[in-house]
Amino acid sequence: MIIACADLLEAEGRCLRRSILRLGVAILCLGGAALLLLGGSGLLLWAAYQLLSQSLGPLAAAVASAVAMIVLGGILAWLSVRLTR
Repeated sequence: MIIACADLLEAEGRCLRRSILRLGVAILCLGGAALLLLGGSGLLLWAAYQLLSQSLGPLAAAVASAVAMIVLGGILAWLSVRLTR
């Protein structure tokens, strides 16, 4: 009886170790994806600023780009609140 219980605990420990390792890899992949998305968003904002600064001027282009990003961020925040209810 004691040997069977020890074997069961050992098997559960191996399963837990595998699950934790898999979770760690998933978290690292998610962190890398978040960094890449952040960099891509920054480059997209910079490109929008460059495009708008040719026709509107630097100050108006900066304001327009910032407002667009704030609106997009607000929409995403609202959507995440709606989805978690």
